[in-house]
Amino acid sequence: MSDERLMSWRPRLTVRLRLTLSYAGLLVIAGAVVSCIIWLVFRIVPNYPLNGANPRDRRVLPPSRGDILHLVVTLSGWALGFLAIAGLVGGWFLAGRMLKPLQEITAAARKAASGSLDHRIGLTGIRDEFTDLSDTFDEMLGRLQRSFEQYRRFAANASHELRTPHAVMKTMLEVAAADPDHQDVPELVKRLAETNQRGIDIVEALLSLTALNNRSVELDPLDLAAVVRSALPALSSEARAAEVELTCDLAESVVEGNEVLLHQVVVNLVQNGIRHGGGSVAITVAPGRLVVRNTGSVLHPARIRTFTEPFAKARYGAGHGLGLALVDRIVETHHGSLDLAPIPGGGLTVTVVLPTADLVG
Repeated sequence: MSDERLMSWRPRLTVRLRLTLSYAGLLVIAGAVVSCIIWLVFRIVPNYPLNGANPRDRRVLPPSRGDILHLVVTLSGWALGFLAIAGLVGGWFLAGRMLKPLQEITAAARKAASGSLDHRIGLTGIRDEFTDLSDTFDEMLGRLQRSFEQYRRFAANASHELRTPHAVMKTMLEVAAADPDHQDVPELVKRLAETNQRGIDIVEALLSLTALNNRSVELDPLDLAAVVRSALPALSSEARAAEVELTCDLAESVVEGNEVLLHQVVVNLVQNGIRHGGGSVAITVAPGRLVVRNTGSVLHPARIRTFTEPFAKARYGAGHGLGLALVDRIVETHHGSLDLAPIPGGGLTVTVVLPTADLVG
């Protein structure tokens, strides 16, 4: 017979059964100890002749020590049998009540394993280890559900965003092939290059997100204001081309960071304000803080909360929607925080808070 079949034939010793046997065993052992003590007490009693209550009454013979010991043993046997039955019945009932929350947690785990993440246990009653485990499991299910929903949206949006440039280029090439004599070749090449560059930007942003998820980042003390100054020439040129006013207020701010990644944060945030905002962008650096404000249309807070999701802004026709997602991931690797808030008159305020440090040298 194979080992697999032997394993399948083994009885399943459940926790409830083991607890029941443990309760019953403890009762029997306790009863046996008490019985042994009583037996020993009578065992050491001297074997003197016992007299009845009325010495003149010869009809009733007093019990001997042997008779008393025999009675103790008999009654102890019946008592141990009763304790064993009571322990099994009572232990089975008590173990069932104590393990009921665990059964609910197990049922929820089975549902989660089958792909259903919307079920919650929600144990109530006295706070104990089971309620703590239930709350932790519910919290884990909530995070998993949010993560899976985000990944599903990411996969769907990524597929759409990556397919769109190729579909546009295919259409332009098909039109050109159908009527090659009436094509403006320089304009066609320009449009193909722009569409191809959009696909490249999406792929590079996706690769950057993946790289940040799969590696640790070395952080060193650096001046955040110096990082902004290094990015200003290119950003100022883009702002002038877009007729956007770019202003700066830079104070020394020494933080723990990676210069390349923080440069990417500054570029992405300012470009976001230039390309999708209004007529002005303001950069402010304070100790441990980078703030980028841009004017623009009035934004609803519920919409802003989705901007850090990959491709979220693409749903509103604002780029491919990976810039703020990349910024959020970089800030997370720096153990900082990212806050997006609407400006009442229109526009967006992005605040990055980073751990401060002492600049060496």
